[in-house]
Amino acid sequence: MAVSSCARAFPSFECRSDADFSGGVPRHDVPNAGIRFSGKANLQSRGSSFFGMYSLILRFPPNFVRQLSVKARRNCSNIGLAQVVAASWSNNYASPDFIPMAKAVDATAAIAPLDITTGHEEMAMVENPPCAARPVQIEDLTGVKYSSFLSYDGSIAIHAGERLGRGIVTDAITTPVVNTSAYFFNKTSDLIDFKEKRRASFEYGRYGNPTTIVAEEKISALEGAESTLLMASGMCASTVMLLALVPAGGHIVTTTDCYRKTRIFIETILPKMGITATVIDPADIGALESVLCQRKVSRLLISSTVLNYMYIITEHLQRLEPFSMQVTLFFTESPTNPFLRCVDIELVSKLCHEKGALVCIDGTFATPLNQKVLALGADLVVHSATKYLGGHNDVLGGCISGPDKLVSAVRNLHYILGGALNPNAAYLIIRGMKTLHLRVQQQNSTAQRIAEILEAHPKVRCVYYPGLSSHPEHHLAKRQMTGFGGVVSFEVDGDLLTTAKFVDALRIPYIAPSFGGCESIVDQPAIMSYWDLSQSERAKYGIMDNLVRFSFGVEDSEDLKADILQALESI
Repeated sequence: MAVSSCARAFPSFECRSDADFSGGVPRHDVPNAGIRFSGKANLQSRGSSFFGMYSLILRFPPNFVRQLSVKARRNCSNIGLAQVVAASWSNNYASPDFIPMAKAVDATAAIAPLDITTGHEEMAMVENPPCAARPVQIEDLTGVKYSSFLSYDGSIAIHAGERLGRGIVTDAITTPVVNTSAYFFNKTSDLIDFKEKRRASFEYGRYGNPTTIVAEEKISALEGAESTLLMASGMCASTVMLLALVPAGGHIVTTTDCYRKTRIFIETILPKMGITATVIDPADIGALESVLCQRKVSRLLISSTVLNYMYIITEHLQRLEPFSMQVTLFFTESPTNPFLRCVDIELVSKLCHEKGALVCIDGTFATPLNQKVLALGADLVVHSATKYLGGHNDVLGGCISGPDKLVSAVRNLHYILGGALNPNAAYLIIRGMKTLHLRVQQQNSTAQRIAEILEAHPKVRCVYYPGLSSHPEHHLAKRQMTGFGGVVSFEVDGDLLTTAKFVDALRIPYIAPSFGGCESIVDQPAIMSYWDLSQSERAKYGIMDNLVRFSFGVEDSEDLKADILQALESI
């Protein structure tokens, strides 16, 4: 529901019997203007000197009801008013002191804060400088940073986007859900001001929502980003980013180990648009340097005509493969899925930037608490908010954070393609992020402990976890991460059926896709994600039949340890 953008102050209440009165702001020097409205007041006891006549018309300013506490609304309802008190009560319409509405409105800036007594509590409503009424409040917090009073990620995850003000006028601690598909303008001139960027507002639900903006600001604060865009899922964020930032004829560098659906999009969908890709090992810096140098060629080799016609561009690019355009984007996960390989983000960013390429890292497995991707030099960071950010296995969402210029380019395409996040989902992400630091601490700790136990167990062949010294990028992970995440992958000593028997013997985790929630989840990638491929085809991606991916929740580590050990004993 859209609400006013200005925190309005209302003076002491007056009444008048003029049916044409439209709710202008009254003067304070009118007799009886100092009456305080109380939930315990007996209005009848004031007599005719207060009411004057029984035909009084009560007029209420827009959104006045919303700005009172619940108790105040209840008290007003109990004494029989259809809405909360009028903006003006005046017993003396003919008084020479009465100020016409137009002049009264001009005087609003001078109105002092008002205490409204409801009988139980008082609420002060402080007048801001006059501003055009807007459907939502959009605070100007330029120059104010959370770092001025919040030093730790745990505090930022709780308060960012909310404690310094938000785009919804409310005294509620929690951010309300604004369920609306569109936003109204009071008059055409307001709409024109909005279109010409003289006025901040919302227009249509696909283009923004006050609840969603709170979640975006919270993520931006954690990532140290200028801007964040939330979308309907993590895959939506990744695919829209690739489409928006990689031009026809562009080239992507990605890694062998990554989320399968991302790989499918890069290998099967993007080539239809003339976008090609090179796949390298996550730690192979030499391969990255090679592709960055070999593919740097003048864009004049491909005519503008070809670039403008998508249906013939692929054929032309295939012919020009030895002379193709320079690398546009390096995109991968760190840690990766499912083997938790780590990319040297700082070094990769340096090399790519020297050749004019952008760097985007999917930091879902790390979270913003364990790894600051942008601080390490990357241009953009993507998250599946479905995982750790939401943290309760009850919401789908994805986000991309980075410089406003790049995020705006993604946002413009997002407005066209759709994939908007539902405001109820945004609320769940906000709610989830308030416990992010507590959950991640527990998950980091449990995963590290269990990984060490698994590595020493005779029925486990191999463990993949960046926190282990045996991990190929352990020293890199220690340098660029403060924690190693809550997911551990490992290979059981057995075949497909033996591994399935182990998974079925577990009592605590759910057999399901996804990770990062409060509940532990386990899956056998050969079955969960690659069952449509043959065993030999799965092996090309390193997916063995005995591979297990275990996402630790926030259960007690002792219970999880006991459950895993008893399951291993069953095979």
